[in-house]
Amino acid sequence: MLRLVAAMCARRPWTVIAVWLVLIGAVAAAALVFGRPTENSLSLPGSDAQRAADVQAEAFPGEADDASGTLVLHAAAGTLEDPARRDAMARAAERIEAVPHVRRATPASRQAGTVSADGRTGYLTIALDVRARDVDRALVRRIEDAAAPLDAAGVETVPGGRLAEAAERSGGAAREAGGLVVAVVVLLAALGGAVAAGLPIAMALAGLVCGVGAVGLLGHATAIPPVAATLATMIGLGVGIDYSLFVLSRYRTLLARGSAVPEAVRAAVTSSGASVVFAGATVVIALSGLLLGGVPVLRTLAWTSALVVAVAVAVAVTLLPAVLRVLGGRIDALRVRRGRGGSHAPSAVWERLGGRVTARPWRVLIGAAALLAVLTAPVTAMTLGQVDAGSDPAGSAPRRSYELMAEGFGPGSNGPLTVVAVPATKAAGPDDARITGLADSIRRTAGVAAVSAPRLGADGTAAVLRITPDTAPADPATADLVRRIRALPAAGAEVHVGGPVAAHADLADRAGSRMPLIIGVVLALCAAVLLAAFRAPVVAVKAAVMNLISIGAAYGALTAVFTWGWGVELLGLDGPVPIEGYVPMMLFAVLFGLSMDYEVFLLTAVREEWLRHGDDRRAVSGGLAATGRIISAAALIMVGVFAGFLPHHDPVIKMFGLGMAVAVAVDATVVRGLLVPSAMVLLGRANWWLPGWLDRVLPQSGIGSHAPPPPVADAPPPAAGRRESGDRPRTAGLP
Repeated sequence: MLRLVAAMCARRPWTVIAVWLVLIGAVAAAALVFGRPTENSLSLPGSDAQRAADVQAEAFPGEADDASGTLVLHAAAGTLEDPARRDAMARAAERIEAVPHVRRATPASRQAGTVSADGRTGYLTIALDVRARDVDRALVRRIEDAAAPLDAAGVETVPGGRLAEAAERSGGAAREAGGLVVAVVVLLAALGGAVAAGLPIAMALAGLVCGVGAVGLLGHATAIPPVAATLATMIGLGVGIDYSLFVLSRYRTLLARGSAVPEAVRAAVTSSGASVVFAGATVVIALSGLLLGGVPVLRTLAWTSALVVAVAVAVAVTLLPAVLRVLGGRIDALRVRRGRGGSHAPSAVWERLGGRVTARPWRVLIGAAALLAVLTAPVTAMTLGQVDAGSDPAGSAPRRSYELMAEGFGPGSNGPLTVVAVPATKAAGPDDARITGLADSIRRTAGVAAVSAPRLGADGTAAVLRITPDTAPADPATADLVRRIRALPAAGAEVHVGGPVAAHADLADRAGSRMPLIIGVVLALCAAVLLAAFRAPVVAVKAAVMNLISIGAAYGALTAVFTWGWGVELLGLDGPVPIEGYVPMMLFAVLFGLSMDYEVFLLTAVREEWLRHGDDRRAVSGGLAATGRIISAAALIMVGVFAGFLPHHDPVIKMFGLGMAVAVAVDATVVRGLLVPSAMVLLGRANWWLPGWLDRVLPQSGIGSHAPPPPVADAPPPAAGRRESGDRPRTAGLP
């Protein structure tokens, strides 16, 4: 298939480019016209929180269909109950109800419990006739403008709830630009020319427009959380540049060896392109393992990220080769650095490192393992929980409304629990003994600040109580309260606890219970892909295990920064925050796939050297020398891209950015530069052992499978410049 693709790109490059331009333009135009709606959905089928939400929706139909929000009010002096301010609140409510998509605006009142005990803080409830995903910043601004009478009366107004989330939505152009600046600098240093350096970035942006644009358009058909587009952008930008860089590097190497442009294009696609396809496949397979997690939000993050990776692979093996065919030798135009060789010359630094590693493999292996153990050690203290608006940047709408509500109504007001009671038989009214008895039991439970009057559904089959905890949503004590309420005896009624805090607690529990299954399946599938690629069981198993090590270092960094608070202020946070329950599982899948990229490229070079002369030490040293510079450049680019998202206001994005940056840095240096080579030297010929029965089962199209078998052990290599009858041309195989 790759040979057919390579032939098409070399023969009809302008047709390939035209098809891609039409596709990119169509997706970009559709995304601009129809928008990219997002929605924070925490549905978790089979969980107690989901059962509570379902029962409540049945008992009170229509309430959950539309979005709602609040406008938090605060009087620095006086109270909200001053006559002038009550009049201003009434006028503001009328003006807000006149805003399109606002169904109802209910002023704050002490009777409704929406004014604090001191009268200085309250909230105006706003019901909308649109779904949460359709609440945008423009609607929030119109509501804020309509609240002008309150501002004139000396009342501070801050969007809360859904309105606060929409008010803070912003694009990531600045963060992406920061990562691109790092990429430009690294590519210029690695490739030496402006044209060569700009091409991988252009390819990554083309793939990003298609991939992220498609994800946004699919938001009209299914719920996609805001973090999905950001995560897809991080991954797509990183792998898009890396994949194009590897194909481009191979193409320049072939040109430097004297190959004609069409032949160089075909060879680059069928060689490095094969590595890119295998690397992309491992990322997609690792992400697909999240389908076993039973968590809808993780499934969404998995397929959106996998879609962007697949587009990046397609760009690298079709659009890029077509552009290379058109550019020809002009790929080295506009050089900014003189010198021979460029990126296609073996790295002397990595060649020396390879020599030292192969000379003292045991020492290197033990030292690298000890360093990685220290980096991974903090993971034993990792705690999972829920991030709340209290961790948002100071002065932002979510943070300010969170602080005002906590000050006026207590910290638990930002994360109320919903208790749904389903009597065995219909209740005659809200004063049914089964319901009032449950309310009394909850009221006496430690950690409960307040219990609302029960609301009974029209058919009497369910009652709903609103519980205000003593503690904030992110406090582990709130999750403990959820478990205590669920354990309360409730005679004659079935009790479920829902709300965002309960949903996050259920999500963390399910993620933890499914983690071993996902790890096992992803390890097995990715090892199978590597086995098909390299036809070497030991190499496949070793690569899968090594990837777990770099992921452990990422988990250790997350724990040290977010749980222990080491340097957390440098990330714009006031102190330690809980690690979101689904972050470790998502990070495992993403990092396992990304780590395989460098494993594939390094092993490809080592295998080619092995198939040439059969000397394992020379193969490892030669593989490091051949790929060290380009893997280092690719890793540095990816670290820069991921680190560019650390200033993001969302702590969850900071967690992904830090974890991925640390894992890639550790993987490309300690793991690929020290641990993997030393282990391969110690394993020797066992690396490439293949049982006869497995040789007959595996496909013969693995990477390097067309190279000749290794020579007899201890046989001298062919003389330089001479090719024996069985040798392949030097342009064959992968770099």
